[in-house]
Amino acid sequence: MQQAQQREIPERISWARAMIFAIGFFFIAAILVGQLPGYINLMMTSSSLLGLEQGLLALAAICLAGFFVIQTIVMLFDPKPLVPPIIFSGLGAVLTVGGLALLLWAVFTNNQYFPSASISWASVLGGNFLWFQPDAVDFVMLGAVIFGVGIANIFYSVLALGEMRNPDRSDRGTTPGIRVLIAIGAILLIACMIFYTWISDQGLAYQLFPGNPTTGQLIIDTILNCVLGIAIFCVLGAFGLRLHFLMRPVRKRTMAPLYAVGALGLAQIGAICLLAFLFVYPLIDWMHTWSFIGLGSYLTICAKQSAIPASCFFAPQAGYIMDAVLTMNAFVLLMASIVVWKTKRNLVVIGGVTIVAVIALATLLTHTAPNEILIAMLLCGGGLMVAAIWTTVARREFAIVGEKNLGCLGMWLVVGTCLFVYIAGFAFFSIPGFNETEPNIPFTPGSALQLHPIGNNPPVAGAADAVVTFIIMALLAGLQFYFLVRNRYKV
Repeated sequence: MQQAQQREIPERISWARAMIFAIGFFFIAAILVGQLPGYINLMMTSSSLLGLEQGLLALAAICLAGFFVIQTIVMLFDPKPLVPPIIFSGLGAVLTVGGLALLLWAVFTNNQYFPSASISWASVLGGNFLWFQPDAVDFVMLGAVIFGVGIANIFYSVLALGEMRNPDRSDRGTTPGIRVLIAIGAILLIACMIFYTWISDQGLAYQLFPGNPTTGQLIIDTILNCVLGIAIFCVLGAFGLRLHFLMRPVRKRTMAPLYAVGALGLAQIGAICLLAFLFVYPLIDWMHTWSFIGLGSYLTICAKQSAIPASCFFAPQAGYIMDAVLTMNAFVLLMASIVVWKTKRNLVVIGGVTIVAVIALATLLTHTAPNEILIAMLLCGGGLMVAAIWTTVARREFAIVGEKNLGCLGMWLVVGTCLFVYIAGFAFFSIPGFNETEPNIPFTPGSALQLHPIGNNPPVAGAADAVVTFIIMALLAGLQFYFLVRNRYKV
């Protein structure tokens, strides 16, 4: 009888921690099953494949960068440095300086995209550079990825140097430093969200710089981007440090799952996206010639027969097929994580928090256009916040931390918290004005200071419904979650 009770102890979990895991998986499912397939479908069936090329390159860059960072972690902490940490410090410094230089050069010289429409180098299949159409490569995105990888190398090399001097390998938990980083990131994200909701950056530029509003908006957006960048790095630092502490005592059991996520997941997806980016135009040119049961005209559409493949794009049927493939694979992956939860718990936890962080960064890197980057940084920070909070409760997630059985009040706290989080999630996803995102709740920036009308267009009134709904639902969910934690309910 006593032995049976000992076997049951590791399976018990508090409802508060179960809620954190459920919220994390909800956002993963919402993006992998809903947002990402819809984004790929829209880019494939647009009248120009430019968005698809830029998106594929961004997804390839973030996946390969994530794999490179995971390789750095494995070589520095599995279970001791296989490569001297100082080498990664030097490599990180070079990548940081190079990525920042590329980023600043692309922004301030207005050379964000390559090739330009005036370039014609080794043109093939009607492309400007080989078969690539104008603006296929985003230097801002590449600079941000290189800069981020450099910072990650420096960050983990410093941690490795510290461990070489200190033999302590215990989990320090959510230290005050981690809490401060999360708090700073959350405050900055909320402040920028409220500011952007009530004051339009474009309208403010016309108010402060009436003679040159374009330059004024560039200055205002640069300031907002810097603030949001600080918030992202704070939350990302808290996530990276907490994940490091989480894995440190059990590296023999967590390094293999982490490597599997990087090598079998991120590296493979990155390679597929990179190949698709490189050969999407030759592929559609070849598919256009398929005559077997009319597959060529069924899967592709070409606006001009004299401009093939430059005027070609995928038919809606091809988009539906790819949508189904992506949705099915994401759904199978999520269901598999539930099936192997008991036997491969480390793989699910490490893979879950890593995928959340990668998805959050991919949201930013696929929307680096000047009219999208502010909202993209806000969404990126929100996703990283979910990953950081999830990681803070992942240690000893099956420890017995509750004494009370779930009664009537506890059931309402669980169901009510889930409902409020669900509505808050829909409100949060309604904030971006991206083409692939269908808003559920109206949102237009500038409730107090509206967008300045351009030309003969009528003024656009601001609508803060999505942000107001998100704030109210988040406060109600937080209040109920507080009582859920305080009552210490057990599953």
